[in-house]
Amino acid sequence: MDRGPDSDAQRWVLGWRRLVLDAGLLVYPLIVLAQTADQSVAVVVLLAFCACYIGAAVAAYQFRSRAFWILTGVLTALFGVLLPLAQANAFYLLAVVVSLAVPRLPRWGVAVVPVAAAVTVLVPWVVWHTDPGWAQAAALVFTVLVVVAFAEALRANRALVQARAEVERLAADAERSRISRDLHDLLGHSLTAITVKSNLARRLAAKGDERAVEEIGEVEQLSRQALADVRAAVSGYRDVTLAGELARGRELLRAAGISADFPTAVDGPYQELFGWVVREGLTNVVRHSRATACAVIVSGDAVEIRDDGVGSLANPGNGLSGLRDRVLAAGGRMEAGAVRPRGWRLRVTVGES
Repeated sequence: MDRGPDSDAQRWVLGWRRLVLDAGLLVYPLIVLAQTADQSVAVVVLLAFCACYIGAAVAAYQFRSRAFWILTGVLTALFGVLLPLAQANAFYLLAVVVSLAVPRLPRWGVAVVPVAAAVTVLVPWVVWHTDPGWAQAAALVFTVLVVVAFAEALRANRALVQARAEVERLAADAERSRISRDLHDLLGHSLTAITVKSNLARRLAAKGDERAVEEIGEVEQLSRQALADVRAAVSGYRDVTLAGELARGRELLRAAGISADFPTAVDGPYQELFGWVVREGLTNVVRHSRATACAVIVSGDAVEIRDDGVGSLANPGNGLSGLRDRVLAAGGRMEAGAVRPRGWRLRVTVGES
């Protein structure tokens, strides 16, 4: 069973967190029900509201936009029906409707929030001459902000899953091309020489010439060398190198909309170790930083990754811990943390620097 980062991100996008958030919004109809339980009409309207809300949530999961907006319109109408029955408390239902609609509107849709909050505050005061609906307005604003933030996180994780899948596809295509080219270059000369020498050995053996044994020995050596070349090519395909990780990382950042400032020359004695550092560091930049720019600085005995993101990593997980173990095993040291005025830095040093 795949337990890699891509499957983790996919589970985050489609998993239980979203279900819990959607189910949590049903608290608001329950609040209204507690206030209007003695009104049979209000109870029926609330049950219909809950059913339509569940239908709208399912339509959103399935990306059925038309059904979603029809059900959202029905929810708005049911809120209007309940308004004279529950009065100020009915505005808890408005919080549900706005929370559903705003994340699926264009960016300007956020302007709906202050308008809805103002209506929530003023209508009870002006129409029913009761206290302004401050509690309902606060619930509306807070709920919408939470839902919008969660929706942005879902979009970011979905984009990351798609970007990483595309990067992996491009990397696989590039590696297949490289292997094909390397095998052609490595084996073309050897197999041609083997063919020529085998024909020569056959002719010499037919004449009883003792040189046939010598030619067969050279064919054996060429075969062994060709096998070693194939193994080297396959080994190179699996190795982690700094140059390879920089190439993959540049494409990953491009797909994530983050500008990259990478070195052009990456010579040095710690290519494999620094490749692991770049792989883990850039993965964290894309997954956690919300950065717009990222730079990789490489010297002979140090590599540094710096971004301009939020400057925190809520849950470092096993990635940085495993990287720290790898760095310590190589005799180096690792520093990771926020930098001022903004951003995050990961630096690995090997040697005296």
